[in-house]
Amino acid sequence: MTAFQDGIFAFFAAIGVVTLVWIAAGAFLHAGRPIIPDLLLVLSLRGDAPAMEQDVREIRRVLRQLPASRLILADCGLSDEARRLAEYLADREEGAELVSAEEFRLR
Repeated sequence: MTAFQDGIFAFFAAIGVVTLVWIAAGAFLHAGRPIIPDLLLVLSLRGDAPAMEQDVREIRRVLRQLPASRLILADCGLSDEARRLAEYLADREEGAELVSAEEFRLR
């Protein structure tokens, strides 16, 4: 019975050591989030843009990993209803902006 208890104790001790090494390695190897200054994620939209909400949701997930980036919703001929939805999404999302195709120019 003592050997079984010693085995259980050694197992949990090994798990604890591996956990501490994992945390220490994570702290040293991932010291900060990647920052790409002035990164623009451009989503060009036209027509009814049926997948716009899903696309913005996926881009929002990417934006969490790139905190210095911004989302540009480029209106390249949206329908009136889709434009209202794009305006709503741009207002709701932090760092998002809706622009027309004529306004959007890279410098």
